[in-house]
This record gives sequence, C-alpha cells and structure tokens, in this order.
Amino acid sequence: MSTSVAAEILAALDAGTQIAPVTERVPAFDKQAGYAVAAQLRGLRLARGETAIGRKIGFTNRDIWAEYSVYEPLWGDVYDSTLHDIDPGASIRVSHLPEPRIEPEIVLGLGQDIHPGMGVDDIAQSIEWVAHGFEIVQSVFPGWRFTVADCIADGGLHGALFLGPRRLLRHEEQGGLAASLSKLQVVLHRDGTRIDEGSGANVLDGPIHALGYLAQVLADDRLNPPLRKGELVTTGTMTRAFPVKPGERWSTTISGFDLPGLSVEIV
Repeated sequence: MSTSVAAEILAALDAGTQIAPVTERVPAFDKQAGYAVAAQLRGLRLARGETAIGRKIGFTNRDIWAEYSVYEPLWGDVYDSTLHDIDPGASIRVSHLPEPRIEPEIVLGLGQDIHPGMGVDDIAQSIEWVAHGFEIVQSVFPGWRFTVADCIADGGLHGALFLGPRRLLRHEEQGGLAASLSKLQVVLHRDGTRIDEGSGANVLDGPIHALGYLAQVLADDRLNPPLRKGELVTTGTMTRAFPVKPGERWSTTISGFDLPGLSVEIV
C-alpha cells in the first residue's frame, strides 16, 4: 500500500496536480503509515537520481495549528532538486507546485550527527552554519484540507527551499546560539506591505529546540534515517504561511541575529 500511495503522490507533485486525501480513501491511515509512505517516496526519488540532503520540520509554529487542524510537528525530506541557493532579489519559480505558500524559516547546517537526548547547548555546538530561507510548501490535497498523516505522506508538504547566504559560525558563537536564534525577529512583506511578523521562539521555542525534537522523533522511527553530519534542516515557519502568485515580491527583514533578510520575485 505505501508504495502505491507514494507513487501516486510523486506523480501528483511532478504534474502539479491534486488528489483526494489518503485518509479519505485508505482505512486506518495514520502517522506511522504516513512515514512509511515518506520512506517509499524518498526511495522513488533516489531511484530516479535525486539526492536527499536534509529535512524540513513542519508545523513547529503552534500559532498556525488551528488554521490547518494539525496539532503537532512533522517532517519531510529536502532534496538536491528542491534546494536552491539564491541571492537577495532573485526570481523564484513556484508555479509548478500545487497551491504554493511561502514560509520564512531558519535553516541549520549540521557539523556533527545529532542524537536523541542531546540538550540544546550540545546541539548548538553541532551546528556549522545558519541561514535564512524561504520554504515553499505545497498541498497535493485540494484546498489545504488534510490530516497530519496526509501531510507526512506528502513529503511534509515540502515543495522547494530557497536558501540565502550561509553564515559559518565561530566556536564562541555556538554557546549562545540557542538563545540567540529564539530571540530573532522577522517581518514578512508582500510588495512592500507588511503582512506578518514572527520570531525564532515561534518554532517550538527556537530552531535549536526544533532540531532536538526531530532527533527524538527519528529515534523511534525504524524506516527513516537519523540526522547526520552534512545535512541541512529547515526548522519551520516563523510566521503564518501565505499563498503566492507570479508577479509578487516577498521580502523579509531580520533583527536580533546577524542574518540578512531576503527578497524574491515570484515567477
């Protein structure tokens, strides 16, 4: 069952089309079944030449749970085909994705393996670089109506990750990294108009905390690999997620941490 569902979801992603939620069609389809589909989906993508290079954590922002009726975090894979390093002012193509939405996020580059049970200070010491990026999420389920199990099966809703400059960390910066990222503030603009604002603390109390959560979840998952050195992890939206359409310009300003904001035009 998981292989056929994964193939159906991948076909929908490739075509930019949508399907009925899996939970409406498959009896007792739950989170465990969703992660089994996620493993199969990764296998299909690897088999056709893509490389899994990291993870995205979704629904870390508790402020958006009620909007989607999803009340817990989840994760999905990020691929070399979905990661795009960009400069501020770049144009980004998202129209191939079903119902794309934009999320301003903090992305962490792992300099060491992350193990379950590590404290936030130990995790911070394992971070090699920090960046700000826009994740474009998508829904192969019409109207963004789904359950958490559907979201997991849909690769954690990951569509693309547009990554700004990576800031390498000095050793002395790692010690206070967890607190610094939690205090970070972001303002999101569309066509120059302030749309929303948020903070690092919105993502499970901070990006480092979110990474610890993911490590613990993966410890109980026999189908999906643990976090390894060299991976990147995008830690969840600090604001609400907003629909995007061609011609719009989305930008962020960041304060409280030394990272540049981003500005992108949707094409």
